Amino acid sequence: MTYILLYSTLLSLISHSLALFDPITIGAGAAALIGVWKSDFLKDQTYCRYAECCNDRSIPANVYELKTKLANLYGQHIVKQQLIAALASHLEKGRETRKSLVISFHGTPGTGKNMVADMIANSIYAEGLRSQFVHKFMGRAGYSTGGNPASYGAHIHRTVIDALRQCPRSLFIFDEVDKMPKGAFEALTSIVDYRSIANGVDFSQAIYIFLSNTAGVEISTHLGNLLVKGILRENTKLGDFESILERAAYNLDGGLSKSSLIEAHAIDHFIPFLPLEKSHIYKCLNAEFARYFMYPEVKVLDEIVESVVTFDPIHGVFAKSGCKKLDKKVAVIAYQHRRS
Repeated sequence: MTYILLYSTLLSLISHSLALFDPITIGAGAAALIGVWKSDFLKDQTYCRYAECCNDRSIPANVYELKTKLANLYGQHIVKQQLIAALASHLEKGRETRKSLVISFHGTPGTGKNMVADMIANSIYAEGLRSQFVHKFMGRAGYSTGGNPASYGAHIHRTVIDALRQCPRSLFIFDEVDKMPKGAFEALTSIVDYRSIANGVDFSQAIYIFLSNTAGVEISTHLGNLLVKGILRENTKLGDFESILERAAYNLDGGLSKSSLIEAHAIDHFIPFLPLEKSHIYKCLNAEFARYFMYPEVKVLDEIVESVVTFDPIHGVFAKSGCKKLDKKVAVIAYQHRRS
């Protein structure tokens, strides 16, 4: 609507000015003005000041902001090390990329996968998760295992192509990939693999993020074994886990099972979200209470941890649900505190 209003206003100004010129000048002047209006520059300086466009103003791609936000992510040093570098290199201005960026997050519930995906959207796009260029697919909600993988794949392919036509710099987040049927992503392989432009659509600038609980148990088991060997958690690295994640994603049930995305090596990074330990749970609790300007004593935190958090039976140090559910528990305590 804003675009149409501005366009009409400009044409009105042109018509009111026509009386000042002879017919030849009128024709040349009007054509020139309309030509300028159609240019991307003028659109950027007018319409795109008030509406979201596929440009740097609407897509600032602020990786530094993301790095700052990741300070609130606890126990995930590998994520911080790998994610910033992967995004910064892909989004670097003036650098021509030949392939879209494809990342797969793996880990048990409550370790921060969704939170980080949201942080990425909110840092890259001015409108954040509300941006029309951010597309989120929910596994259980729209692509359950009981459905037809071919129809799911066709829908995903159609949605992605339409989105890329609108803006090549789009972000696609696929949540609950482990709850989606095998074959759901087969149609994506030709889009995300090395292929810059086809049929007028630029495939190289987009970002795809897969979120999955697949390999969560394998990550916990391997981390526990490393700790037993005397390797500090903070000294573990991506190379300790990446091949484990790739094998699990390919062999276990879920949307990436036996996927050509993995066979074609189209997924650039398999990133592990390590299971959280008790010290991380306390940090999550303190952060949640701080949102309500509350700073409870340690005994209050102890009571919550004892009543809510359960630990894995093998190593006894990893929280099964991570920091999940803590926000609601703290919200209840904060509500009761305000009413007391």
